[in-house]
Amino acid sequence: MYKVILIDDEPLARQLLRSLLEPYQQVEVVAECGDGFEGFKAIQELNPDLIFLDIQMPRLNGFEMLELLDTPPSVIFTTAFDEYALKAFEAHAIDYLLKPIIKSRFDKAMQKWLQQASTKEHPQVSALLENNVYEGYQHRIVVKDNSLIRIIPAQDIYYIEANDDYIKIFTKDGSYLKKSTLSHIEQTLDPQQFVRVHRSYLVPVTQLKSIEPYEKESHIALLHCGAKVTVSKSGMAKLKTLLGW
Repeated sequence: MYKVILIDDEPLARQLLRSLLEPYQQVEVVAECGDGFEGFKAIQELNPDLIFLDIQMPRLNGFEMLELLDTPPSVIFTTAFDEYALKAFEAHAIDYLLKPIIKSRFDKAMQKWLQQASTKEHPQVSALLENNVYEGYQHRIVVKDNSLIRIIPAQDIYYIEANDDYIKIFTKDGSYLKKSTLSHIEQTLDPQQFVRVHRSYLVPVTQLKSIEPYEKESHIALLHCGAKVTVSKSGMAKLKTLLGW
């Protein structure tokens, strides 16, 4: 028996999904969740085989919730995204249901997943997240802090540092680790506000206090928070272009 969780802020959408799942005797709906916070908790507790996940939800959207999971389950997205944006989903063999959901399309998605489940193939959720199918730039970063979920507004970030398979986000309230790459986070944040000044550092323009020569063609940036970060040759070129120096 496969365990399924429905995560959607629309009760009628969850009701429709449950009714469409009724003919599938090999699956059991073990939870229904109205937002990403509830979904994250349910996934941690119930370890489902499959989730139906809405993308645009209040409090915590579908992508943000997935990023908090160390090992995401198989996902069938339920979304109002247009067909062009959904090409990114198809490229990574993750299925989706475009709202309003019709039975024939639902059955196609389920058959695709059941085949993957039987052969132990898993959709590349991590590849999807790294490929950045976000709608516009993000104004916050969501991190898992022990048992808590913290939402960090972009304006509260001092700087972000690469840390092996993680990034380290420095803020006025302390630093937080998030499993991600600096390249991915760079893509999701507004390039007019955040600059990759070095392969290891991403800095908000508003934090720049001064830039001093260091060695060879590199520089050191002094931030308003008191930290110092290295600025590479290419990083300096980006700053000059952005700031009009």
